[in-house]
Amino acid sequence: MDIIADYGTLFLAMACAFGFFMAWGVGANDVANAMGTSVGSKALTTRQAIFIAVLLEFAGAYLAGGSVTETIQKGIIDPNLAELANNPQLLIYGMLAALLASGSWLLIATHHGWPVSTTHSIVGSIVGFAMVEISPEAINWGEVFSIVVSWVVSPLISGSFAFLVFMSVHKFILNTDNPFKNAKKYVPIYMFLVGFMISMVTFIKGLKHIGLPLTFLESMILSILIGLFVTLVGVYALSKVKEDAKADSKFHFSSVEKVFGVMMIFTACSMAFAHGSNDVANAVGPLAAVVGIVSTGGVIAGQAIAPPWVLLLGAWGIVLGLATYGYKVMATIGTHITELTPSRGFAAELAAASTVVLASGTGLPVSTTHTLVGAVLGVGMARGIGALNLRVISTIFMSWLITLPAGAFFAIVFFEIFKCIFS
Repeated sequence: MDIIADYGTLFLAMACAFGFFMAWGVGANDVANAMGTSVGSKALTTRQAIFIAVLLEFAGAYLAGGSVTETIQKGIIDPNLAELANNPQLLIYGMLAALLASGSWLLIATHHGWPVSTTHSIVGSIVGFAMVEISPEAINWGEVFSIVVSWVVSPLISGSFAFLVFMSVHKFILNTDNPFKNAKKYVPIYMFLVGFMISMVTFIKGLKHIGLPLTFLESMILSILIGLFVTLVGVYALSKVKEDAKADSKFHFSSVEKVFGVMMIFTACSMAFAHGSNDVANAVGPLAAVVGIVSTGGVIAGQAIAPPWVLLLGAWGIVLGLATYGYKVMATIGTHITELTPSRGFAAELAAASTVVLASGTGLPVSTTHTLVGAVLGVGMARGIGALNLRVISTIFMSWLITLPAGAFFAIVFFEIFKCIFS
């Protein structure tokens, strides 16, 4: 307790700095992956994708990031363990170490252009220091198991959803006598689904921590209105897209893909919002834990919601990371796994965004990288296994395996350093 009283302000400053560093890494590595389908399909330029991500990542992190933040903050480590109750500074050392370890690994991975999971990184860091430096009993293995299962289940869900969405596009638009006419007819329905789905989950699960609790009926009505607004905006944008017979003579679906290029703007927005809502927790969850312990003088509470300023810090860090270093890994998912067109990229982004937002609403920190790769694989499978670049896929899987032990190793090293400095 004396250590917290003596160094509380320093601990807060370090937590803010390391949390911002980790958020920067999330923006540089993970957000680039999330926007890669839009850039890879040529629906958006890199500059346009960054601009959309800056706005929507910030909104998702601040408006819908609260539930997942609670899981990362308190769910992985048992706060009732006697050793932690008597030595709360150990949890502070651990959370500081986890933030610095994850941020360092993300910097290394981004420098080399490796698409890694920031969720893997932070969870691996927290489990690593807790198991080695405190006790295996300190870890809530049930919570960790549910997170690990989500890493497997989420790409399967998003991949299956992407497969079904793309097959519906084939049935109702591409494999018809007049694909351009049918694209203009059915794409507004997809637009409504995007607006409604994102809004519904945000209103139901994401606004309580900023003092705006809504009933289910209120959320439903508002979501329908937002979905209709998105549809109207989309219909107006689609009215500007004209059929190009000359281009269609070279590529039968050229005009149709222009329609889906408009759709990709909406799915890019939903993917950015979904990513911000889920992955801000990777940076600010441990920061919120440190803030809670220091502010109470060493009491480790079982439940706490991250203060709004903590979410803001994480949101700004994500935005800065994307804007300054995100270009390094932007093209990995968008161009290397399978060839993407706007219609394929739309199916992948809609499926991934739906999976991530739903997971965020339930407080489950899924890996956005896993989810998006699963969705892109689902779209590729709809065209046959030959459409997939298996060598690139195996490299991505290998980078996922390395991330967990790397995060744990760095966290243990930094924990020992902090313990030596302050003990």
